[in-house]
Amino acid sequence: MSLAPLVRPRRLAEGDRVAIVSPASPSPAERFDAGLAVLRGWGLDPVVLPHATETTGFLAGTDRDRAADFTEAWADPSFAAVIAARGGYGAQRMLDLVDWERLRRAEPKALVGFSDVTALHEAVGLRLGVAQIHGPMPTWSAFANSAAMREHLRQTLFEPERVQKLDSPTARTMVGGKASGVTVGGTLTLLAAGIGTAEHRDDLGGGLLLLEDTGEAPYRLDRALTQLRRAGWLDGLAGIVLGSWADCGPYEETRAVLQDRLGDLGVPVVEEFGFGHCDLSLTIPLGLKATLDADAGTLHFDEPALH
Repeated sequence: MSLAPLVRPRRLAEGDRVAIVSPASPSPAERFDAGLAVLRGWGLDPVVLPHATETTGFLAGTDRDRAADFTEAWADPSFAAVIAARGGYGAQRMLDLVDWERLRRAEPKALVGFSDVTALHEAVGLRLGVAQIHGPMPTWSAFANSAAMREHLRQTLFEPERVQKLDSPTARTMVGGKASGVTVGGTLTLLAAGIGTAEHRDDLGGGLLLLEDTGEAPYRLDRALTQLRRAGWLDGLAGIVLGSWADCGPYEETRAVLQDRLGDLGVPVVEEFGFGHCDLSLTIPLGLKATLDADAGTLHFDEPALH
């Protein structure tokens, strides 16, 4: 059975309140200030949830507190979107403490983030049936340094029809061809770590798989991809979009792993598409139907990310 498109949340407008949560690691106070200033410059009213600035070891507060913040943010009808302050580590730890039954009764809203937030994207997609936004986060160090990256996120949130067709100057064809399907994915090692959990997928049935990662040696990427293959998770894919592999060693070594583990699946593959842990990271909707042209290096969505 092919993946079906998920429900699109509404687009943002000036004056909207947005919830800022920290589902994983804590952020330095100065990055909070700078990131919130950008959101206010877009006409938004960012509200930092009670535990979002806490630090408990390598986590942003306790698992229960992070889950409570996310639950309140999503369930509160006064918030138009939920934006993760940063990734890091810890989102998986709180997933079983979120009140998903309560959230199923709430209106859909955009969830913005990437990296460790991949675990939360998967949970929202599978448990709530809502499309999400794989995009840069306001306290990520690169967020302050790239006006182009910030503008692409802003357009996706406010004027999504302007960025319905995505391309990247760095994109290269690994396996040629065209394919259409629903986008799914994120950080490779987070997806592999989700196998066997409540957010486990048996396969991706005609989906377009997005993959990126950071700080993983090539053999560890090989391990994660092999785990996905052996679990049957890559069976029936329509196509693959590969992003950045920052700090994963020489790209030639990483590319050899990607080619070996993905190049024989018989589907189009584009590499270096410019999303993930890179300076000009593109914002990409998850859970919506798109067409990948691996030869042209484009990803064209059937509908805008938000309605």
